[in-house]
Amino acid sequence: MAGVTRTVAVYSLGGTIAMTTDPATGVVVPALSAHDLLAAVPGLDGHGIDLRVHDFRRVPGASLTFDDLTELGTEIDKVLVDGDIDGVVITQGTDTIEETAFVLDLRHGRKQPVVVTGAMRNPTMAGPDGPANLYAAVVAAADPQLRGAGVLVVLNDEIHAARHVRKSHTTSPAAFASPGAGPIGRIAEDRVRLASPLPKRFGPLAPAVRDTRVGLYTVSLGDDGTLLEAWSGQCDGLVAAFGVGHVPQRLVESLERLAVRIPVVLASRIGNGPVLTGTYGFPGSEKDLISRGLIPAGDLGPYQARLLLQALLAQEAARETIVEKFAAFAH
Repeated sequence: MAGVTRTVAVYSLGGTIAMTTDPATGVVVPALSAHDLLAAVPGLDGHGIDLRVHDFRRVPGASLTFDDLTELGTEIDKVLVDGDIDGVVITQGTDTIEETAFVLDLRHGRKQPVVVTGAMRNPTMAGPDGPANLYAAVVAAADPQLRGAGVLVVLNDEIHAARHVRKSHTTSPAAFASPGAGPIGRIAEDRVRLASPLPKRFGPLAPAVRDTRVGLYTVSLGDDGTLLEAWSGQCDGLVAAFGVGHVPQRLVESLERLAVRIPVVLASRIGNGPVLTGTYGFPGSEKDLISRGLIPAGDLGPYQARLLLQALLAQEAARETIVEKFAAFAH
C-alpha cells in the first residue's frame, strides 16, 4: 500500500464499543464487526497505517473466558512472529478490560505493544467514545516509543499499563485510572507523549497445562468465617484480605488450614497500595498470616492477584515459584 509506514492488527471481541440496537427487542447487543468499528473512525487513513482486521468474537466483556484469551493470545503471537506487524489493538467490553489486559500481559513475550480499548458509551448514544478510543489505540499501537511496553489500555486519550489499570467508574468516559501510578502517557496531536518510563515486565509465563479454579474471597466487617469455610475443597487457590493484609481474628484458623492444602494469597480489597509484610503483629495481621503460610500479593490488587495465581497454578508452578513471582510485584 503506497505511503504505508506502520502496520497494526486489530482484533474485535465485542462489548459496548461494538453494540447497536436489536430491531426485534429494542435493546443494544454486540453486533458490529471490526470493519464496522473502523469505518466509524474518521482520519485513520491519513496516518500511513495499514490495518489488518480480525473479527474474533462478538460477546459482552463479562462473557469472555480464559479459553477466549488463550486462543486470542495464540493468534496474536502467530501474527507477530514474523515481525511485519508493529502493534496490535484489541476492542472489547470495559467490564473486564483490567483483567483481560493483565492476563494477556502475563503471556505476551513480543516487543510489539498490544493495546486494549473499548467504550463507555455505545454507538446509539449521543457522543459515543468508541471511535475516539479506537483512533487513539491505533495511534498508540503504531508508535515505536511503546515497543517493549507489553499490554496497555488506552481510553480517554490516556495510556495505562496493564499492571496498574483499574475501572473506577460505572458510566464515565473517564472511567479508567491507574491508582498509585497514573497513566504512563497520553495521546495528543496524533502522537504518544510519554509521562513516565515504560512499565517493568514480569513475563512471559509458560502456557497453561491444566485447568484451575482460583477463588476471590472479599473479607468484610463482621465476617464470621462461615462463607470462607465453603471454599474448602472448591478451588486450587484463594485470594483474601482487606486493609494492608489483615483479616478478622475469627478467620485466622480457617485460613491457616486452607494454606496447608492450597496457596492462599493476601491481597487488599482496596486495590491501591501494597500489602504489608512486617508492621502489624496481632492475630489476623499481615505478619501473623504470613507466618501461617499465606503469601503476600505485593502491590497487586485482588483481581490481578487472582489472575496471577491462576496462571501460575495452571502451569503447575511450585509454591516457591509462586512466592517468588508475587514478591516481584512488591517492588
